Amino acid sequence: MANDYFSFRQFTIRQERCAMKVGTDGTLLGAWAELPKNLPQRPPRILDIGTGTGLIALMMAQRFPTAHIVGIDIDEDAVRQAQENVADSPFADRIDIRLQSLADMKAQQTDGKAEDAETFDAIVSNPPYFTDALRCPDAQRSMARHTDTLSYRTLMDCAWCLLNDDGELSVVVPADCVSQMESEAILAGFFKRRDCAVKTTLRKAPKRHLLSFAKHACPLERTEGLLTSDWHDKLMKDFYL
Repeated sequence: MANDYFSFRQFTIRQERCAMKVGTDGTLLGAWAELPKNLPQRPPRILDIGTGTGLIALMMAQRFPTAHIVGIDIDEDAVRQAQENVADSPFADRIDIRLQSLADMKAQQTDGKAEDAETFDAIVSNPPYFTDALRCPDAQRSMARHTDTLSYRTLMDCAWCLLNDDGELSVVVPADCVSQMESEAILAGFFKRRDCAVKTTLRKAPKRHLLSFAKHACPLERTEGLLTSDWHDKLMKDFYL
């Protein structure tokens, strides 16, 4: 998937100026994340944190045709590329890509007037995941991959403030990061709602987890997915050519 562009059924992702290319984690999250049930009668609002190429924002726009999506990133090149990808898509009127940090968005929400507060029905993020690993010499790629640019604690604290009371936060993380992500979620006040353990092959341990969190206690739904299976084909059927 490391070409300069990747074509999906309804949009194309150009990625030559982005550190993180189209990959399995992003496509899985974009196809798996959900909107809460029984939303008010208004267009849903979705926030994509660390939008990169705009992939997940575009996937959510395709899946939820009345939703308005905001994608934020701190990488100027990625933001420009995502804006171009969105502008060339059928969903340009429903996606807003911004050069903005999550902390700044939270500060604007908490400092503003209550009636002007920007909150969301769903938040999605494919967050940085390296902590103590050796840094990549490519500064742009290193920023996209290391948690000191967006720690799990910051992600959870800010998501709590920006998420509506009945909203849902969805993330994808490597299997060895699940306990850390869940700990920070609990500290922020979240309850785990869904957990999909994703395997690359049937006989191996899960490689990554798709997780969703809610602000209220709820039954936990545990599932398992296999990349080489009908589960994956069904999940991606509306996107892959």
